[in-house]
Amino acid sequence: MAQEMRYGAAEEAELMKAIWATDISDNPYKFVMLVFPWGKVNTPLAKFKGPRQWQKKILLELTEHIKKNRGQESVGALMEVLRLAVSSGRGIGKSALVSWLILWMISTRIGSTIIVSANSEAQLRSVTWGELTKWQAMMVHSHWFEISATKLAPAQWLCDLVEKDLAKGTRYWHAEGKLWSEENPDSYAGVHNHDGMMLIFDESSGIPQPIWDVGAGFFTEDILDRYWLAFSNPRRNEGAFYECFHGKRNFWKTQKIDARNVDGTDKAVYEQIIAEHGPDSRQARIEVYGEFPLQGDDQFISAAMVEECMARKAYNDPTAPICIGVDVARFGADKSAIAVRKGRDLMVLRRFQGYDTMQIVGEVIKAINEFKPIMTTIDEGGLGAGVIDRLLEQQYRVRAVNFGSKADNPIMWGNKRAEMWGEMREWLKTAHLPKDDELKADMTGPTYKTNSMGAILLERKEDMRRRGAASPDCADATCISFAYPIAWGASSRKIVYPSLGVV
Repeated sequence: MAQEMRYGAAEEAELMKAIWATDISDNPYKFVMLVFPWGKVNTPLAKFKGPRQWQKKILLELTEHIKKNRGQESVGALMEVLRLAVSSGRGIGKSALVSWLILWMISTRIGSTIIVSANSEAQLRSVTWGELTKWQAMMVHSHWFEISATKLAPAQWLCDLVEKDLAKGTRYWHAEGKLWSEENPDSYAGVHNHDGMMLIFDESSGIPQPIWDVGAGFFTEDILDRYWLAFSNPRRNEGAFYECFHGKRNFWKTQKIDARNVDGTDKAVYEQIIAEHGPDSRQARIEVYGEFPLQGDDQFISAAMVEECMARKAYNDPTAPICIGVDVARFGADKSAIAVRKGRDLMVLRRFQGYDTMQIVGEVIKAINEFKPIMTTIDEGGLGAGVIDRLLEQQYRVRAVNFGSKADNPIMWGNKRAEMWGEMREWLKTAHLPKDDELKADMTGPTYKTNSMGAILLERKEDMRRRGAASPDCADATCISFAYPIAWGASSRKIVYPSLGVV
């Protein structure tokens, strides 16, 4: 049934004035507090005072983003797309937040388009749209909109009013639950809307890469309101949602939410999952902690191994030798990295993006003078050769490493890079790493395979880039420090890593 104006003209005008006031329309949290009957008796929200803390945090993050974009807009500068990915345990209120975001956008951004997708048609229709229907019915201005199985649109009277008084078209003003086909991703392509675009992926761990690729095309216009929001339990240790937290982390704001820390949830349910399956189980990580599974079938270094290293205390062995590894960036999105390792401690990581050869030379010299390593090894591929030549010219003792050269043990390893990663993986069994999300992503990023002779080959950076993953620059800089055995002191003793035993 078509909705009609519920109040008289004066009362309706006051409602519009309240909702469209800048302090409400540019503040999703205030909007949510205004339009729903929080704490009101005889309503479903009688026992609730407002959003949960994690929901409030995200609503306020959107508020800050809008404020920043308003400032950019006022000086004619480019505005940013908000890309936000949230990984969480189950039962924390994701669908409620998704509903609020849809209702805020369609209510305050007149003429805007919201596209909502999920991992399956059942999830979209039964869960996502079912929750939206519930919250839309509770809004003080619910009569502004009409909702169907997979569409939310303004009522005809409101469209007529907007077109007459604001001279604004309303054809693309709606929220749509959109299905997708991995075999025909181009059919997913949507409109370009200057009045605002919001793309929401619910349970996005199950949405395949081609749909994400098409979704990126929704945001090519430089406008104030562009939002790409992805929510999911972290069920897969690969795919586009996983890469938001790993290979593509520089392009996304991310949050991981442990369901046990969320106010209003039944903690006994989560403790039972942990008790039944174990604290380190796949179920506990996904359903409770909001953490991705520890290891994929072809992952060379597991997240569990890296997490153990980061939880381990530093050894601070004064007798251990210091060595420096340098990975020089080959492409604009990559970073040059310097890793300083002392025995079983990775002491320092330094990253540099956009640096030219001479700037990298300067940073390496600074590190050599500061830490006085027994050996400095540098990847000679790409720009690395120029860095090595300049350092040698200035009489610094450095050694080149060719990732593609033959391994010392060619029966086990397909090339030198795979061998160095193998040495590093063995070292990680007892090593200490600094707590660093980017380093963790780099360590766990590459996959591996075997060649026709059965030797192990690590995934190439170029192949990682093609699947949308970031170059593992920090991990490569660390692994280079394992390129050669290291002489210790004036004696003939050698430290043979990874065992760190004196031979």
